[in-house]
Amino acid sequence: MKVAVAAVGGVPREGQAQMAEAVEHTITTGEHLAVQAGTGTGKSLAYLVPAIRHAVADGTTVVVSTATIALQRQLVDRDLPRLSDALAETLGRKPTFAILKGRRNYLCLNRIHGNAPSEPDEDALFDAFAASALERQVQRVQEWATETETGDRDELVPGVTDQAWRQLSVTAKECLGVHRCPVGTDCFAERARATAGRADIVVTNHALLAIDALDDRPVLPEHDVVLVDEAHDLVDRVTSAATGELTASAVKLAARRCGRAIDEETADRLDEAAEGLELVLEDSAPGRLEELPEALGRAVTVVRDSAWACISALGPERKEDVEGSTARKLAHALTEDVHDTAVRLLEAFDEAQQHDVVWVSNEPNRPKAVRVAPIGVGGLLRDRLFGQRTTVLTSATLSLGGSFDTLARQWGLPPQQQVESAAGMATAKEAPSDGGTLKWTGMDVGSPFEHQRSGILYIARHLPPPGRDGLPPQVLDEITELVQAAGGRTLGLFSSRRAAEQAGEELRKRLSTPVLCQGDDTTALLVKRFAEDPETSLFGTLSLWQGVDVPGDSLQLVIMDRIPFPRPDDPLASARQQRISEHGGNGFLTVAGTHAALLLAQGAGRLLRSPNDRGVIAVLDPRLATARYGGFLRASLPPFWTTHDPDVVRGALKRLTSG
Repeated sequence: MKVAVAAVGGVPREGQAQMAEAVEHTITTGEHLAVQAGTGTGKSLAYLVPAIRHAVADGTTVVVSTATIALQRQLVDRDLPRLSDALAETLGRKPTFAILKGRRNYLCLNRIHGNAPSEPDEDALFDAFAASALERQVQRVQEWATETETGDRDELVPGVTDQAWRQLSVTAKECLGVHRCPVGTDCFAERARATAGRADIVVTNHALLAIDALDDRPVLPEHDVVLVDEAHDLVDRVTSAATGELTASAVKLAARRCGRAIDEETADRLDEAAEGLELVLEDSAPGRLEELPEALGRAVTVVRDSAWACISALGPERKEDVEGSTARKLAHALTEDVHDTAVRLLEAFDEAQQHDVVWVSNEPNRPKAVRVAPIGVGGLLRDRLFGQRTTVLTSATLSLGGSFDTLARQWGLPPQQQVESAAGMATAKEAPSDGGTLKWTGMDVGSPFEHQRSGILYIARHLPPPGRDGLPPQVLDEITELVQAAGGRTLGLFSSRRAAEQAGEELRKRLSTPVLCQGDDTTALLVKRFAEDPETSLFGTLSLWQGVDVPGDSLQLVIMDRIPFPRPDDPLASARQQRISEHGGNGFLTVAGTHAALLLAQGAGRLLRSPNDRGVIAVLDPRLATARYGGFLRASLPPFWTTHDPDVVRGALKRLTSG
């Protein structure tokens, strides 16, 4: 471990060493491990070093899964190259690593070579400007295809729209397969998979990890150990991967694809079913469906039956020309998705099932849709992840309300238990038992930061409770006084886009220091401008609660406008709360409280990013101090020194600014 730490220019940390020992013990014993490691612990090295040693010694692959692209890049571009060089002499060879994403993230050379029909957006068919813009983006991707060595979408800068990218990529179901594809030997996705199959460490994302668990056809290399970083996001990412969506536009596209490969009459039936679904969805109010409305039920049934007729007409795969084979594959994949989602929607209301939640969504810039998602993913994770592979879960925020059990229940793990290693066994692994109880350990290795000396938690107890009509004048006054005292240097985390924009607009009138608001530019550029100018403030919503890493004087005040509970009408949260309450539990605290505690902890984690950082967390919601659930939420935050006195806080901020 010392060699590895020195290689990346770090210093030994007690928490990092404890975590590394625990990870090594987990790999040896087969017990699962959940580790909370605060910012600055160096947790990536703490799990990578024992993982690399295991992979090299046993000739196996270890999978590392993250929630964000930023962490993937840190691991692949910085941590793993340095560790590979540093550990080569000790291990007898240079460890190898690779990054692997879903097939849709890579260019499809078959489509680049024109072996598939183009699929313009439906609106673009009647909009010359939109069609031209799409054509220009597709042309840019085609030019880039002659230069790229990986075909990885994330390396195309600036990027293109999803619609443009879809013209030149395929999903796993749409792929012809390496042996049938005329350019299969040069396929970017296959090359990435082959490289991953030979690597000691494979870095991927939670979505692909979920797909690997959900699908009977493995997409990740054979592996016996999984390291889940940013594990606080695992449940949401797995839920998202397991969510189905039915839209009229998807059904119409399936019909168009089928129209190129089967008889016109059968394809037209699917197109008519899409029009019927579109009419019903237009009249459907957004929100959760506790029972299936008759009109929607009929429309979904017609989609299901029409899609099945098209699938039957497509028949089994045939040997034919490349373009015809590609068109048939594209048609079959999408039509099968449409059919299976329709089946799942109809079965969700079967009293014997009741595992899924169904709702109508109406989001900006997206077609109206009916969606279906699992109420919980604990059973899936228990059976397909923990039941099959040794797993380490880590994050800066895993202990909620002072316990790991809150998240463990969502993961499908039993209440926390400490397990002794089996003695006298070569691998220290216990013989299989029939009990079926998953064994795991939770540990908190702390943080190198002295939270009580470095930060203040200010709860504005004197303010009115949040309402539904935007930010009241008292809150805007409070934000103004705090930002003035801090001389800018403020990250404002708001529970809604409306609140962030209201605060930004108002404070630009009141302050002499710059105020940036999410939506003014790309988030990455806004964060860069914020970091470069200490007098600047940045206001925004959810992505800023978890995605900002700005050490130093540019960030000394984090403001949260309210406790970030999910919306009362959120379909998944309300269904999960109802299910828990029906079984005698506290649905509100278990679901809404957990959601809020995670985001509060993540938001508070933006303040101290280096050992010399100092500052204030200001929560402008008095319920954190007065409500019964306030204790649970406060116990989920780092141990900052706490006050309710605004004068104390403003004085501290002014001293920080002048110092």
